[in-house]
Amino acid sequence: MAGPEPSPSPKILLAKPGLVTGAPISGKFNRSGAGEDDSTQHRSRLPSVASLNLLSDSWDFHFDRFLPFLTENTDFTVIGVIGSPGVGKSSIMNELYGFDSTSPGMLPPFTIQSEENRAMARHCSTGIEPRISAERIILLDTQPVFSASVLAEMTRPDGSSTISLLNGESLSAELAHDLMGIQLAVFLASVCHILLVVSEGIHDDSLWHLMSTVDLLKHGISDPSLLASSLSQNSSSGHDSDNKVPEFEYMATPVFVHTKLQDQEFTPKNCLQLRKALMQYFKPSSFVGENTGKKPSNHVPPSMVHGSPLDSDTLNLFTIPFKKKEENPRAQHESYISALWKLRDQVALSLSMHADTHIP
Repeated sequence: MAGPEPSPSPKILLAKPGLVTGAPISGKFNRSGAGEDDSTQHRSRLPSVASLNLLSDSWDFHFDRFLPFLTENTDFTVIGVIGSPGVGKSSIMNELYGFDSTSPGMLPPFTIQSEENRAMARHCSTGIEPRISAERIILLDTQPVFSASVLAEMTRPDGSSTISLLNGESLSAELAHDLMGIQLAVFLASVCHILLVVSEGIHDDSLWHLMSTVDLLKHGISDPSLLASSLSQNSSSGHDSDNKVPEFEYMATPVFVHTKLQDQEFTPKNCLQLRKALMQYFKPSSFVGENTGKKPSNHVPPSMVHGSPLDSDTLNLFTIPFKKKEENPRAQHESYISALWKLRDQVALSLSMHADTHIP
């Protein structure tokens, strides 16, 4: 008896149309202009990075493109990022990636926003782009949410969306754009160990609202590691119906990052008020340890907010000042580079603590 036909690639709720025939397609790492990407000289010996995007032009999941870069060992840590346009998502991910041009076969860093893109208000990240670091970390950089340029690309002259529902039903571009952001956030929350939620300044709370929506929609999301182990047991035992995946709601550990703080904003008082506002906003959510009953094993350790350590049962918050062309050595506040390194070190520390829990 012939086996069941292979199921088609899974889709997100929305179905994105393919690219317009004949439209110019620029290289993934050529958007910022010649000479601005340090990885240009290494492209000839590296695979096509554009083909690694986990989302195809038709909004299908194409994880098979990324499989050759993985191994049978599943002991990877997944870090994702979500945020508005131009907040520094790719820059933060590049710091975690640690690109080394002398390492053979290492993929180029994520593309960062160029001055031209910034002037044209265009986004530079599309879909979900993965990288694997030398520390066995899978990094997922994503297209921005709440992006005017993304919305413009998917809007027809009549205001409807070029992206329709799977059943072909049309909907407004603004509604489709909002759905894309929610779907992206829920997906990252269900597959990542750590999710960096990046906002700009101290007054932008749009990402807080998005994560609150994710918290409401998270019910029924199981731990992907439990799912993998259950499937492995089923295949070895041959009892597909007897072994069920343990019911356990999974949510990535969120790390809230507020970037581009001006000198007048980057003060201990403002950072403390921001921390209190964050805790108050998410007090009824499952992100706060007191509402979960126990702290997740992969919980990020206490971070630093302008020198003040956070309690391990509270939300993790980082503040990063605005990047200046020339850092003043006499500046009274923490520099952009040191704040970025602090975030990187805290994430690295949390990963090492998470790895220790898996040592037999």
